[in-house]
Amino acid sequence: MPVTRDNHYVPQWYQEGFFEPGRTSIAYVDMTPDRKALPDGRVITQNGAWNDTPTSRAFIQTDLYSTFFGTSVNDEIERRLFGHVDTKGSQAVRTLIGTDMREWHHHFQDFFEFLDIQKIRTPKGLDWLKAQYPALTQNELMLEMQGIRMLHCTIWLGGVREIVSAEDSDVKFITSDHPVTIYNHAIPPTDGACAYPLDPGIALRGSQTLYPMDRDHCLILTNLEYAEDPNIDPLKKRTFARNYRQSISKIDSFIRERKLTAHEVAKINFIIKKRARRYIGGGRKEWLYPERTVTESWAELRKTLIPPKLGLFEFGGQMFVKYESGDVHYQDEFGRTEKPREFLIKNPPVKPLRSSDYCGCGRGKSFRECCQSKPEALRPTWKEKSIRERNLMLQNAIINVLELESGKDWVQIRRELTDEKIGKIYRLYEGLWPLETDLLALLPKPDGEARAIYSGSIHPSSITDFALSAPLYFGELIVAHPFVHPAVMRKEMSPTGNPKSFRQEFLKTIWFFLNVMPLVNIGLINLIPDPCDFDFHLRTQMMSMARARAPRVDRKDDPRLQKTMEEDNRRSIMLMPPDAMRSYLRELNPNLSEDEIEEIVGTGTRMQEDDPLAVLQEGSLEGGKGRGQMNMFKLAPSFEITMYLAQATGGCIVTDSPFRWSEIQGATRRRPDAATPGIAQLVANVERSKFAFPQNAADIVAAALNNTGAFYPHLFRDISKYLIKVGDRGAKPNREAQLIGRFARTHSSAQHDLQRTGVPVKNGRISCIMPLGGIQYNHVNRLLLMSGSEAHLSNVPAAYFLEPSDAL
Repeated sequence: MPVTRDNHYVPQWYQEGFFEPGRTSIAYVDMTPDRKALPDGRVITQNGAWNDTPTSRAFIQTDLYSTFFGTSVNDEIERRLFGHVDTKGSQAVRTLIGTDMREWHHHFQDFFEFLDIQKIRTPKGLDWLKAQYPALTQNELMLEMQGIRMLHCTIWLGGVREIVSAEDSDVKFITSDHPVTIYNHAIPPTDGACAYPLDPGIALRGSQTLYPMDRDHCLILTNLEYAEDPNIDPLKKRTFARNYRQSISKIDSFIRERKLTAHEVAKINFIIKKRARRYIGGGRKEWLYPERTVTESWAELRKTLIPPKLGLFEFGGQMFVKYESGDVHYQDEFGRTEKPREFLIKNPPVKPLRSSDYCGCGRGKSFRECCQSKPEALRPTWKEKSIRERNLMLQNAIINVLELESGKDWVQIRRELTDEKIGKIYRLYEGLWPLETDLLALLPKPDGEARAIYSGSIHPSSITDFALSAPLYFGELIVAHPFVHPAVMRKEMSPTGNPKSFRQEFLKTIWFFLNVMPLVNIGLINLIPDPCDFDFHLRTQMMSMARARAPRVDRKDDPRLQKTMEEDNRRSIMLMPPDAMRSYLRELNPNLSEDEIEEIVGTGTRMQEDDPLAVLQEGSLEGGKGRGQMNMFKLAPSFEITMYLAQATGGCIVTDSPFRWSEIQGATRRRPDAATPGIAQLVANVERSKFAFPQNAADIVAAALNNTGAFYPHLFRDISKYLIKVGDRGAKPNREAQLIGRFARTHSSAQHDLQRTGVPVKNGRISCIMPLGGIQYNHVNRLLLMSGSEAHLSNVPAAYFLEPSDAL
């Protein structure tokens, strides 16, 4: 079978819909025709307009979808993927042009799948996709194109659908080399947000999607909020702008009443032409020059696109669906399945803040120290309780429920722990974190601040070794929350449905949380929930990537982890009832006397009281399915989510897990870029130095408030800034020498200051990865794109591994 290398990015069957009656070709215009240099030195512009262009020669590009393996060329994407998509798409487009509602139901989903891939498959769409990654080969580009399918469908389905007609007009619709056109009246073609290959974001309230279906029909998709009130801010995102989620839509809801005049059709053609890349086509040549009759400003063109008010009753509103099981599904006009929780909503300040005012983002700093110098796009939202504020609310609830300020010691609090208290605290956590939380809006952005993502064991026994004091070196440290979210678990396995089985896990969680909160309160640690809890699509994608990429964790490779797991296992054994423990000891060592057995049992009881993480209630192994205690091992976040968070927040990566470090090294080896001599020298200097890590939260807070070693976060921040730019600007030997000198000049005195305080410390080393071009994994960039992130780094500038100094 011959290989197809000439790829039609606008299907031939679709072009046929723009034929004039009795014709088998289209008028075709090249808006930037090629120029040719003549032998006499003159440069002429070649012909750029044709009256009769067959579909075989229009909207075509060689090897647009071809993949290459050595000298072999493969056309399976053209034949199999787009062959299948176009077959279903052609049926769907023709069906929706018609009026048979029963057929609409059969082809509705196919139509929007086709519309989504049509937006991406054009040269402009592929150039846009390529721009979302640092570098893609042709084969990688084709892989990513398939990976982000259905990116726009959820937003489109949540809007108002209108099909306007040109049947009574002397001018008919035209199409272009990028037929799925995005129009926003506040973003003219000359705006930087429209610089090639960009389009206005479809989730912006004022963005409308135009798709000429044939010469007589054009689809207009409008966000509901804008359709209801065209005077709202067109540059704000629509409410609940999530790209992937389950949603219910009324399939037969289309507004189909408007028949446009010739001038109105010309205005739509003008928009289509302005947003095209190079080529446009239509039934007649004169229709391809709408600028000859359209004199309205870009903003005024919106009047033609606003759907009629009387047609909006078909869209929006609340929806309730009852299933045979008796369960009821609720959905509001934006696709949310829960009502907003009023206690999490904040009203932004009416008047501009003064420099000394408490910042509206809720990070606990003054406006001057926090958001004043940042553009709004780089600020966390001011409209909801911040991550820090929610953690403080949870802390207050825990103090009240467990009566931590009553004067009782931890042994008594553990003895009085009830399943009701456990369930109540987990329900409070669930209330603070609705499943439809937009976590990216709450997270900091790449704003130039010193920041790092910690990835490692989320366990109170290991967090104090290095992670707790890592903010003294790297600035704000983003750490995974120890609480599991009850709503993402089966009810009978969750801490709210079966709190008895979570007694052991609850103590670890609370002890971790209370240890970390002093640092959360002053902004050294940002304790965040798992992003996957709020995005099921992100979870499934991440898990699929992890399974394909890496083996399971082997605890033998991490002595600290093995020790922690053995301690947890010992606590589980100590939960055995006394009689069961005696039988277990007799079986384990038949030579033990009864007195020796009783002594061991008594010693075990005393050990339980002395261990702050041990459960003291009898009968705890009777909880859960098949009995037992939930005992979770959390190495979090995962590699993919660690990279995701680092790029989303502009941070580096910090880990004390050998397993996670090996994954980061693997990602670096995929794109080997040798460090410059200066960076290599800086890495060597850092790696052969010793660092003191204070072990108590109070000591870490005191060191931060006293600015002990305060130069470190600024240094590592500046290293990251340099690494982000060096790939594009090239190495700066003087700048690298300056960074080396800064580290050498102050490291010794700073470590002396830390040691001189006399507080308990653990000495450690820091290994570094600082590759040119950063640490980059295409799949993570895809996850960010799917999540709707707009301000993120294209790679992670650096990663650091913390380990005991005697480990090397």
